[in-house]
Amino acid sequence: MTRSLSRSHRGAPVPAARRRLFALVLGFCMVLTTSMGCTGASVASNSRSTSGPPATLTAGPEASSAAPAPKAVPMSRSMPTNVRIPKIDVRSNIMPLGLNHDGTVEVPPLAQPEKSGWYRFGPTPGETGPAVLLAHVDGYGKKGAFYDLKKLAPGDEVDVDRKDGTTARFRIVRVDEVPKDRFPTQAVYGDTDTPQLRLITCGGSFDRAAGSYEDNVIAYASLF
Repeated sequence: MTRSLSRSHRGAPVPAARRRLFALVLGFCMVLTTSMGCTGASVASNSRSTSGPPATLTAGPEASSAAPAPKAVPMSRSMPTNVRIPKIDVRSNIMPLGLNHDGTVEVPPLAQPEKSGWYRFGPTPGETGPAVLLAHVDGYGKKGAFYDLKKLAPGDEVDVDRKDGTTARFRIVRVDEVPKDRFPTQAVYGDTDTPQLRLITCGGSFDRAAGSYEDNVIAYASLF
């Protein structure tokens, strides 16, 4: 049985430049319900009411008191090839995700949960804007690339190797767990004036009736 990474969600009104991407993301989330793997037997649950605010899993006091860091210089466009997250021992090959014939976004193969995917019509990691990587939490009894994503904390490093031989280096800003029906579309996909990275997988309690997890775990990171 397959599980979902993310159900469809609504977001706040967004700039016209992002509306087409948001429409594609909605389609992506719908197709994930039947094609992505987020199996529940081996993954720790973190139950919470969907009526409450999104939970910030990891954010230190320095997040609000530290002086703003200088802006990183944006990189030119180059396709990502690998993502490395030393804190949680991740090294994952990245596959580009295009569109299916019905307009929904392709997904990484469930049989290869160690792979991550990048939506190739969005920013590449290192460019100005939010580059988004998605991966299974697990599949077919194997741990997925982002199985331990919720263990990341502010300051942890995420390195994305790129086809041009460069590496985009990011630091985690925060990690949230949010109900899938309250997915923060604007926060994840909205325009930014600096290079950003979003890492997304499943989380929360497993709903056996729906065949999916109730939450998404989202890690936000900034280029440094």
